[in-house]
Amino acid sequence: MDAATDRTIDAVGPRLKRLRQHREITLTDLAAETGISTSTLSRLEAGLRRPTLEQLLPLARAHGVTLDELVDAPPTGDPRVNLRPLPSSDGRIVLPLTRRPGGIQAYKFVLPAGRDDAAPDLRTHEGYDWAFVLNGRLRLVLGEHDLILEPGEAAEFDTRTPHWFGATSSGPVEFLSLVGRQGERAHVRAAPQQQGSR
Repeated sequence: MDAATDRTIDAVGPRLKRLRQHREITLTDLAAETGISTSTLSRLEAGLRRPTLEQLLPLARAHGVTLDELVDAPPTGDPRVNLRPLPSSDGRIVLPLTRRPGGIQAYKFVLPAGRDDAAPDLRTHEGYDWAFVLNGRLRLVLGEHDLILEPGEAAEFDTRTPHWFGATSSGPVEFLSLVGRQGERAHVRAAPQQQGSR
């Protein structure tokens, strides 16, 4: 193995640790996601063990990055984003639209038609979310609010507020979502209100 390859492999451990810390998950959480033991994950992050392809594949999937990003492969000059849906067991399609780790992440969601009486499973987590509806009707339950967003409408909120997204019985819904850690907000510029009669 040449020196450049050695340096590339040696840099994987610290990169894995940064990705995990950025997601604010523990080694135990990551072990549950990937099926790799916590001790192996710890050794990989510390650079005490060299990663195998069988380990890198589930780690890249868990962190939402490509293998190229995980090993910091040299750029190919191809600007296309490789859209690979994240696995889902409930019929949802989630397409990551950004390739870099950290910062604001962009996703396209396609949710199958739902039931109008569906009981939402409200979740909270650190961060901020901005959602923009492309097609269909998006049901957003946000704290005490139960909203229907139509195509062209957007919502922006602190994800520490209990929330849930779903489609209505009218059909599937497609929407874009920008998700960032706390403090990373998507700002929408709007023209100032005209002075005049009310």
